Amino acid sequence: MTGSKQTLPTPQPTGLTVRKQSRVLEIEFDDGKSFSLPFELLRVWSPSAEVRGHGPGQETLQTGQRNVEITAVEPVGNYAIKPVFSDGHDTGIFSWEYLHHLGTDKDALWEDYLRRLEAAGFTRETGRDVAMSAAVVSGSGCGSH
Repeated sequence: MTGSKQTLPTPQPTGLTVRKQSRVLEIEFDDGKSFSLPFELLRVWSPSAEVRGHGPGQETLQTGQRNVEITAVEPVGNYAIKPVFSDGHDTGIFSWEYLHHLGTDKDALWEDYLRRLEAAGFTRETGRDVAMSAAVVSGSGCGSH
């Protein structure tokens, strides 16, 4: 197959557990990998337009999510889940591929988030505790919650 690019199949979940007390989503995949994803990480890296925007440079930094909880998890076909967060956010559709990416790159994504908090004038801790104020919100989000 000269010139063609082979893609590996997306790992499929074999187990998914919401741990409310420790606030982590545990997910196991058929490639043998398993991840423990903090609710906060899932919330601040939500694939929704509210968080990501509609294109590069339109991302909205999420603050005040240290104690966010997942109140429900809804299946989306056979390819994803839609968590419902305690702050009302419920528009992120987390594909199996995206959840695998979050688990694989969790440490780098977490550090990136903490750096973005600092760049926005928060300390690593206060940004995780203090909700966004109207002064911080740029208005570039899609407005859906």
